Amino acid sequence: MKKKIILTVAVVLCSLVTIGFMMGVFRNNTLYLDSTLPVDQRVENLLPQLTLQEKVSLCHGNSKFTISGLPRFNIPELTMSDGPCGVREDCLRDAWGSAGRTDDSSTALPSQVVLACTWNKQLALQQGIVLGAEARYRNKDVILAPGVNIMRTPLCGRNFEYLGEDPFLTSRMAVNLIRGIQSQGTAACVKHFLANNQEYQRNTINVEMDERTLHEIYLPAFRAAVEEAGVMCVMGAYNKFRGQHCCHHKYLLQDLLKGEMNFGGVVISDWDGCHSTDEAVLNGLDIEMGTEGGKKYNEYYLADPFLQGLKEGRYKESLLNEKVRRVLRLIFSTTMAGERPRGAFNTKEHQLHCLYVASEGIVLLKNDRHLLPLDSQRIKTVAVIGHNAFQRHAGGGGSAYIKALYEITPLEGLQRKYGKKITFHVAEGYSPDTTVDRKKLLREAVKAASASQVAIVFAGLTHVAKEENGRWTGWDNEGFDNRTWELPWGQYELIEAVRKANPRTIVVVIAGPAYSLAPFAGKVPALLYSSYAGMEAGNAIAAVLFGEVNPSGKLCFTYPVNLKDVPAHAQTSKEYPGEDGTVHYTEGIFTGYRWYESRNIKPLFCFGHGLSYTTFRYDSLVLSSPAINPNDTLMVSLKVLNSGTRDGAEVVQLYIHDEVSTVERPYKELKGFEKVFLRAGQAAKVTFNITAKELSFWDDRQKKFVAEKGYFKIFIGSSSQDIRLTGRFELKETAYISPSSAKLK
Repeated sequence: MKKKIILTVAVVLCSLVTIGFMMGVFRNNTLYLDSTLPVDQRVENLLPQLTLQEKVSLCHGNSKFTISGLPRFNIPELTMSDGPCGVREDCLRDAWGSAGRTDDSSTALPSQVVLACTWNKQLALQQGIVLGAEARYRNKDVILAPGVNIMRTPLCGRNFEYLGEDPFLTSRMAVNLIRGIQSQGTAACVKHFLANNQEYQRNTINVEMDERTLHEIYLPAFRAAVEEAGVMCVMGAYNKFRGQHCCHHKYLLQDLLKGEMNFGGVVISDWDGCHSTDEAVLNGLDIEMGTEGGKKYNEYYLADPFLQGLKEGRYKESLLNEKVRRVLRLIFSTTMAGERPRGAFNTKEHQLHCLYVASEGIVLLKNDRHLLPLDSQRIKTVAVIGHNAFQRHAGGGGSAYIKALYEITPLEGLQRKYGKKITFHVAEGYSPDTTVDRKKLLREAVKAASASQVAIVFAGLTHVAKEENGRWTGWDNEGFDNRTWELPWGQYELIEAVRKANPRTIVVVIAGPAYSLAPFAGKVPALLYSSYAGMEAGNAIAAVLFGEVNPSGKLCFTYPVNLKDVPAHAQTSKEYPGEDGTVHYTEGIFTGYRWYESRNIKPLFCFGHGLSYTTFRYDSLVLSSPAINPNDTLMVSLKVLNSGTRDGAEVVQLYIHDEVSTVERPYKELKGFEKVFLRAGQAAKVTFNITAKELSFWDDRQKKFVAEKGYFKIFIGSSSQDIRLTGRFELKETAYISPSSAKLK
């Protein structure tokens, strides 16, 4: 009996030990579910438990906007969404058509070019917060934004989605956009890496540029996104770079992005941007979204072909594990994170943000004889002319398409605010519909202008697109470049006729950057640039026209007089649109205002230009030292006074000039800007910090940024050409800055 008791106790104890051991194993195997643990610990806990097929399933899409979850481990799908102008409507899982939902009409944000024209870093942060919060509310884990491709040609169909022509301005705005998005528990995906600066032949065009151009112009915004903002995802571009597709480009992805920049996030292909299993596996692509030829999901390059190559030993499992680590890190930072904001959707605060950005992003290009602002107490009749007066723009542009909750057109904005005081004579004037009687539209416009005290022509473009002879063409749209540099549909003739009928004619341009304004810019007394300003555009335009808002926008690009003035169009077709499948960036670092300043070409409106209803005076420039060493920081301060009678905001811009250099350098380079809001008569101190990084250029022989010793000039101004103050200082010794530490200040 005693032996039986002892045996029973032993069995029980053994069972308890076994159960305890198994429970410990279970607990250890499910550590990845503990959101309080470090992300990397969770990743390393889960990774060994995955089968080869489960790992591969994380490397490719399983619907239009998701990658597979891991049902065996209670991990849901990872969901993505476009885009930079708001969270797009849901589409079908396996097709691009609308899912037909009634709850996915979202906040239509001003396009990124409008945001960039605000030159307001705080608004960029807030725009990111709105975008991230709306994505989070809609259960999107990754928002495919921001776009940071530099504007190289005004013909690029997606210029309105980007942040202008300057790498410094683009970097500063993009960093805050990303920080805002990711503060809401949503991953940002900066795009399109790299040199996707034209839509024409975007899937096949090969880009050739030198290393200095790459590091000084086209790479800085991506570097800032990675090194400063900690962006979680990078999307590859469709085009080729030096003969290899960007979505699986060894030098771009492995050497620069994951090597030099130490990017720890996920590289995602643009949809149908992957073309090779070998290159995708070996060269740094982590997730393939979409594939060419309408293949099934399991036929993607990083699906069954990848799995088969692993089984056959052609690819090392360590390559797969590296990709999966990155994807799991993304999953545990988003959809499987612990405390995530719940998000918000279509709130009054979001709509108010749209109004703020639209208002600050409107650029007053010209205002002769102080025609603006209009006085609603004195003006009784206004002609509102132009198709864009009542066109809604949120529902176009390709992947930037937004199903807006609402969108206020310019006509609606004017009528809502001033309809009881002012009679508006409305005429379409022009139409994208080529079958209409244009002469009739012109007669109606002239009649309206003649019967009014003031005429406002809403010119520009829409996101119109159509197929002609098997090729899609149009304006301001993804997938193709603009058909022409000129404004279409007889707008020049219309503006000339309206101007003659009413000398008090105001033109508001609603379009991407930049189109030929020279035919009328010198003839009309007032001219504004608005672009696609989102759901509150009409209210913002009305507020600026009638002075409720003092315009403070500045151009984030240059308006040239002629297309041939643009460096990409100044030479041969090699530079644009390319010859024999290759486009050559022979202008090098001389893009945008750098070209105009260095070549003494006068633009129609310069980079950074924008007028106000008040005036600002700059004085008291102080440099903290007449000379600095390579590790020093030079403090530059000045006083700005609102010397006018209206409250307003000014963007103070700082440009650097290297007096003597061993290489050709731009005459001016933007290296600082601050937006200050001042009441009438109020003054403020503005301060900039300059380090050797801001003085440097890329030296490809040394693979470093170099700031050569010598004297530098500082230009402080209201635009790249309206310089108010100048200073001079010396860099005592040459500075060498490794690219991994070259973070912009």
